[in-house]
Amino acid sequence: MRASVALYNAARTPLIRFVGKRSVPKSVDHSPRVHPASPVSALPDSFAAYRAKAQQHGPLGRAQFSGHVGAQPGSALGPVTPKTGEFFDRTELPARFGRLPWTQAEIDAVETGGASMYA
Repeated sequence: MRASVALYNAARTPLIRFVGKRSVPKSVDHSPRVHPASPVSALPDSFAAYRAKAQQHGPLGRAQFSGHVGAQPGSALGPVTPKTGEFFDRTELPARFGRLPWTQAEIDAVETGGASMYA
C-alpha cells in the first residue's frame, strides 16, 4: 500500500477552529475618505483636478508640454535649488559627514574576501 495516497485520501481536519458562524458586517462604510495623515482635509473634486496640481519630478499639467516630452528645456521649468538645510550631494555636507578614508587593512580585507583578517 502506498502511504502517501492513504494519507491524501484520509479525512483532513484543520488545526484552527473558529468559534461561531461566518458573518459579514452589514454596516461597512466604503465611501471615500481623506487619509488621517493627509496634509489636506478634503478629497479632490476629480482626478483631472488632482493631476493639474500634482508634482512628480516636475509639473504634471499638460500645459507645460507642447505635444511631446522634451519640448521645453529643463531651465524653463524654473530654478532647481535646494531649500535651506537640504543638500543634493554628499560632498556639499559639512566635513564631519564626509567619507572616511580607507585603511590599508580594510583594503586588504576587501581584496582578499576577508581571508587576510585571519592569516
